[in-house]
Amino acid sequence: MSVPVFSKARVFELLEKKLREYNTTAFIAADPISIPHRFSKKQDIEIAAFFAATIAWGNRKSIITSADKLMKLMDNAPHDFVLHHREKDLKPFLDFKHRTFNATDALYFIEFFRQHYLKYESLEEAFFKSDFRGQKSDLNAENAMATFHENFFSLEDSPQRTRKHVATPVRGSTCKRLNMFLRWMVRKDKSGVDFGIWKKIKPSQLLIPLDVHVDRTARKLGLIKRKQTDWQTVLELTENLKQFDPKDPVKYDFALFGLSVLDKMGIHS
Repeated sequence: MSVPVFSKARVFELLEKKLREYNTTAFIAADPISIPHRFSKKQDIEIAAFFAATIAWGNRKSIITSADKLMKLMDNAPHDFVLHHREKDLKPFLDFKHRTFNATDALYFIEFFRQHYLKYESLEEAFFKSDFRGQKSDLNAENAMATFHENFFSLEDSPQRTRKHVATPVRGSTCKRLNMFLRWMVRKDKSGVDFGIWKKIKPSQLLIPLDVHVDRTARKLGLIKRKQTDWQTVLELTENLKQFDPKDPVKYDFALFGLSVLDKMGIHS
């Protein structure tokens, strides 16, 4: 690996510059976050965001197309659909497929949402053990994601194949899509990209959504030393980003992603 050529001050300057450039409403249209932005009802946002984040790998245009199809299958009213659908309403899902995410996975998601929203007002509650609901102490994104994985697959006869679509830090995964989903739900600033509708996790507790693009840029900037790309790498990068903003380190996801995908690694600009 090449020795980083940027000083800490230069990295901060670059990240702040690109953050301002990409953390804008203009970013929304071409990103999967555009799917939940179609809705105003909290539960619709949660469901749309979770589906969009879950299938967010591969070409962004393809992701948006597939997520749009899912919303149409739910009559563009996902909360109402998961609570009130009939058996016949599920048949169109049998033809759904996005890469390895298929009908079995989609139908299990719908059933989980149905059972969850019959009991709770928000999907946020699924990220916490019953003893912690309503409390803010001893909570963080890592524990929340591990708990969510347990809760999500607690239904009887949950498909084994669907587990690959909902990661957990317990297995050392980067949990990129869950971290991205949490960023959408928790972060809130004047840009209007992220929603900030959840309050139990603080922005300072979020962890970076680490995909191949963010990983590549962060390594070039000297923000990652670890050779592997796993959960420990997520923690390392997030800690390094906290040097620049301890209260909201994950905001630099916009800059790191944009530098790789949109700037084509033009980090000398």
